[in-house]
Amino acid sequence: MAIDLEAMGVGGKSGIFQAGPEPWAIENYALAAKYPSGQIVAQDIFKSGAIKSATDFQVYQELAGLSGLDIAYADNTAVYHTKNDKLKLLKPGSLQHLGENMLAFLLKAGTSTNFPKGKATTSRGKSGQDTAIYFDILGTYMVVFRQSVASMIYNSVILQSLLIWTTSLIMGGYSAMISLALSSLSLMLMWICAIGFSALVAFVLPLVSSSPIPFISSPWLVVGLFGAPAVLGAFTGQHVGYLILLKYLTKTFSRRNVNLPLVVRDDLAKLEAERWLYKAGLMQWLILLIVGNFYKIGSSYLALAWLVFPAFAYGFLEATLSPARLPKPLKTVTLLIGLSVPFLLSSGIIIHLVATLIGSAVRLERSPGSNPEWLGNVILAILIAAIACLTLVYLLSYIHISGAKVPLIITTCLLFGISLAMVQLGVVPPFTEDTARAVNVVHVVDMTAANGKKQEPASHISLFSTTPGNLVKEVEQIGEGFTCGSDKPLDFVTFSVKYGCWSDKNANIGWHEPDIPLFRVENDTKGDNRVTHVSIDTKVSTRWTLGINADEVEDFQLKDGHEELVPIGDKSNADGWHIIQFSGGKKAPREFSLTLFWADNHTHKSHKKDSNTEQPLLKLRTDVDRITSPTETVLGKLPQWCSLFGKSTSPLTLAFLSSLPVDF
Repeated sequence: MAIDLEAMGVGGKSGIFQAGPEPWAIENYALAAKYPSGQIVAQDIFKSGAIKSATDFQVYQELAGLSGLDIAYADNTAVYHTKNDKLKLLKPGSLQHLGENMLAFLLKAGTSTNFPKGKATTSRGKSGQDTAIYFDILGTYMVVFRQSVASMIYNSVILQSLLIWTTSLIMGGYSAMISLALSSLSLMLMWICAIGFSALVAFVLPLVSSSPIPFISSPWLVVGLFGAPAVLGAFTGQHVGYLILLKYLTKTFSRRNVNLPLVVRDDLAKLEAERWLYKAGLMQWLILLIVGNFYKIGSSYLALAWLVFPAFAYGFLEATLSPARLPKPLKTVTLLIGLSVPFLLSSGIIIHLVATLIGSAVRLERSPGSNPEWLGNVILAILIAAIACLTLVYLLSYIHISGAKVPLIITTCLLFGISLAMVQLGVVPPFTEDTARAVNVVHVVDMTAANGKKQEPASHISLFSTTPGNLVKEVEQIGEGFTCGSDKPLDFVTFSVKYGCWSDKNANIGWHEPDIPLFRVENDTKGDNRVTHVSIDTKVSTRWTLGINADEVEDFQLKDGHEELVPIGDKSNADGWHIIQFSGGKKAPREFSLTLFWADNHTHKSHKKDSNTEQPLLKLRTDVDRITSPTETVLGKLPQWCSLFGKSTSPLTLAFLSSLPVDF
């Protein structure tokens, strides 16, 4: 069994975000852990590919066929892999929480008489029916049940719901069908306006703020910046649908109740419209439950809770205890009973999900400058708008005929206005010393000319960030002759810096010609099966990244002296490149033998028709852990809200770039 103790932040509860596929581990963890924490919602999101990352647990699960648990801290995600990602900043309570849970679980697992045998891959039968669904309640109790049980419950609820809806529509006739259609229209308008209002703010923020993500150091700002517009938009869209529905129901009641005064008929139409909006919320969650059940989504239990409890409260209090034929105002107790359990199950998940996404926004750009500045804001805005539409659909149905309309509009507008003013005036800084902006300062020595030919070394100090936004404010404080823009892209092999800043000031010192890595073509056997032998000398570097042109080279072999590091065989590639990353200690080798087996139709396949440039055959980045004099100067002037990005795939402070052209 594989137990992986991960982190994507500093502190907080250590929660399970992946488990299985064999359910034994999560079931026994739920029984043994003193303070169980875990949500299958996180597992669904992680496995959907929305998070472009991987963990060690996946290696054991996918390659070794093992089952187990993947656990991580997730608070303050923004400091992950920065200077503030330090052990001393991990709260003792967080470490104790992890220890209490894992010690209890391991003691139970170690003394278990029914420990599962064999690999997880052999126990995946029954089409995933044995996988576990899990979630904790306030960190004190964990619920775990099998997918087979969940499917049985979901199918039962879905069939009963469809039966009730079908019966009510048949009994209600044409009028009921039209009312359902119009109330469904109100839902669509609610979603459109909520997303539209919130997304509009996402586009505006980069124009009024020094940073397109000004809420990183103060996550509570998103309540006003995105939450308030989302709620206002949801209410506005639903109210427009309510008015259309009300107009239809008014005509219907006028025809059916001609003996009642006009004012009474109008009031009855309003009450009926209110009920239809509430029932439209039930329809919304029923659709989500059907979809989740069809695709076996683990977090479908949330749709079940948001459907069953409000439906029970409505049916018991409004239908059973309100037998009168004419509609009456919805009872407040209906809302309280119907929403208490769903909010209990969802509130913690929502808070952690939004907080994690906010923290992750600082690393949204894997290739700096490749995404528009507003992209992260739009993703966050859509998520918050979706949460508002899903969780407030029942509550909003109460407001249209109450006196709360004006206070709701005023409150949301004031909250948004205050939040936007604080951002625009810089009252709340986007980044602080504790929650810093991740940047890279690299002294680059580039041996590659624009046409792929070797040239005299071109050296400069490079400044770039994976955090969205320009670096104008930072370089103003640093000085040192930096120029920023997108007209000098840098290829660091594993990623490209399409927007960055560079300075040539004193860039010719701190490195030496013997430090520059070398490619040497030892022999080249041309023909139908072309094979080329290349020697690589990384000089002073024991940490490097090599890219091999997959359009030209079908297979390759890499050796360290007599030891084979990468054997001949099927090779995968990413964006047309075979990528090799190497990291060793002080005694690691520096000379390598690379054998290239060319593709049959390799003849300049990498030549771009729309460009005069040609991709090289090989490109290499060698890293040196050396702070040169100009780099030290820049680091000393780095603003306090900036932090060096410490991810292992990022260049060290001195990097040499080399390449071997196709027509060597």
